[in-house]
Amino acid sequence: MSNELTWVVGGQQGEGIDTTGEILASALNRLGYHIYGYRTFGSRIKGGHTNYRIRIAQRPVYGIAPKIDVLIAFDQDSINRLAGEMAPGGVIVFNGKGGRGKLPAAVEGVRLVEVPMLDLARELGNPIMKNMVGVGVSAALLGLAPEDIEPVIDERFAGKGGKLADANKAALRRGYEAAMAALGEVDGRLQLEPADGRRRYLMTGDEAAAFGALVAGCRLVAAYPITPASEIMHWLVKKLPRYGGVVVQAEDEIAAISTVIGAGYAGVRALTSTSGPGFSLMQEALGYAGMIEAPCVIVNVQRAGPSTGMPTKHEQSDLFEMVMGSHGDLPRIVLAPITIEDCFYGAVDAFNLADRYQTPVILAMDLALGLGKQTVDDIDFSRVRIDRGEVALPDDLNWDGGDFKRYRFTDSGISPRSLPGMPGGLHLATGLEHDETGHITEDRGNRVRMMQKRLRKFAAVEGVEAVRYEGPEQADVLLVGWGASYGALREAREALAARGIAAGHAHIRLLAPFPAAPVEELVGRAKHVFVAENNAQGQLAALMRQHLDSADKARLKTINKYDGTLFLPAEIVEPVLAAVSPMAAAAKEVG
Repeated sequence: MSNELTWVVGGQQGEGIDTTGEILASALNRLGYHIYGYRTFGSRIKGGHTNYRIRIAQRPVYGIAPKIDVLIAFDQDSINRLAGEMAPGGVIVFNGKGGRGKLPAAVEGVRLVEVPMLDLARELGNPIMKNMVGVGVSAALLGLAPEDIEPVIDERFAGKGGKLADANKAALRRGYEAAMAALGEVDGRLQLEPADGRRRYLMTGDEAAAFGALVAGCRLVAAYPITPASEIMHWLVKKLPRYGGVVVQAEDEIAAISTVIGAGYAGVRALTSTSGPGFSLMQEALGYAGMIEAPCVIVNVQRAGPSTGMPTKHEQSDLFEMVMGSHGDLPRIVLAPITIEDCFYGAVDAFNLADRYQTPVILAMDLALGLGKQTVDDIDFSRVRIDRGEVALPDDLNWDGGDFKRYRFTDSGISPRSLPGMPGGLHLATGLEHDETGHITEDRGNRVRMMQKRLRKFAAVEGVEAVRYEGPEQADVLLVGWGASYGALREAREALAARGIAAGHAHIRLLAPFPAAPVEELVGRAKHVFVAENNAQGQLAALMRQHLDSADKARLKTINKYDGTLFLPAEIVEPVLAAVSPMAAAAKEVG
């Protein structure tokens, strides 16, 4: 029996591929398995290849596996695309009969089984139920029973009438029976070992970030739909009104961020969610928020660019834009969640930081984090703290009718803010340079002091995890990354350790202001440093070089992948071994 395997269903968009994956993932979650689910889909509504991949394990997993054990192929195109990724001894179930399914000539050691899933669904009266037949086939292969799946079907079709649920359960059983007959004897290597039975959260990063925003007290969302960030708005439009909140679909991203800045100025916790193209449109307004020191949260779920790029493919190429975008010297905070679970805590941190430092905070996610689906053991609500920052008290306000010093010079650079309607809190909030009361001035001395005040706020951003490190205290190799590469880097570190290489893994969570001291310490302790990221220019490596001394800069090596797909652990391990092993061997010979 197996304690870990990967299942994939492939077909054409619009055929219910996502439904097949979602139902199986939910059933596995109910049984207590850890899963990581990932969708590959194109930039169209219907037609074109799509697949849903689920990694099933007895332990937490944070990324995709390199090989597929079970493939449910609704068309030949899925076999052609995915057969090369099959593990030895894997099984492909093809939707057909009479030898119509063909394995590519180069693929060996894979069993092809034909089950007429579409025909079986037609016999039941509805061809669209072929996806449920496919779930039944999958249950047979994985050693599950139809009874393990049926409660999920009941929940999914609740409110749509019992007949629909019964029809889908009949399709499930028909697929199960057909698979058992076609297989003859099920390969025990594909049978899953029993799980612990513990039911866990099952969520995407977009859902986790939206949940974190809700718990953090966000009560306004203004956004324009864009892949892969739209699910944040979709989730909150169902939940936020229950708690007195509002979701506004703005006419564009400029209107969205302007609405959020206005809400933040008024004291309402607000966010906008977008992806690279939409974030580009927000740059001027981002500068305005920084100048008037208004808290606001922008969630940027990155995709492949530039321009429209590949809207449904994974990338991490907005780092420069997030850290340095907009004109002028504009300090801001950029926070990059590490896992899907961390998207929840990252959203909470983002709102606290925005209020505490009176600044835009960008939550830097990526497509794999946003749309990847993962089991989460628990959410620790005791970690949630609400910090509204320095709001003016009565003694701070100007009761004699004069203007309130909203931008008062302070040692920390943070000035108590008044909210609209506070007596004595009157001030201007202009994008032009201003004095302590907000009145416009181009006085040179004031300009220098005001710029220094805004920069001074970010001398030390405290209260959040800046860098997560895993590994030995003294590492020969240091792997560095950010965002969704966490799972691949974690497994790469384990693989290197199995080869006798002491490897550490640093994942940067706070991108701006950059945590130079802890990163420099980790880099300084390692002999070799590899920065792995999903972009062509090595943007994190470039950011690190800005903050490291010349000796450390020279030791940075980059591993870049920008074809729209996630890192596999081997894609990190192999270049590390190629660079490190010859050096180690040479040193051993000299010794």
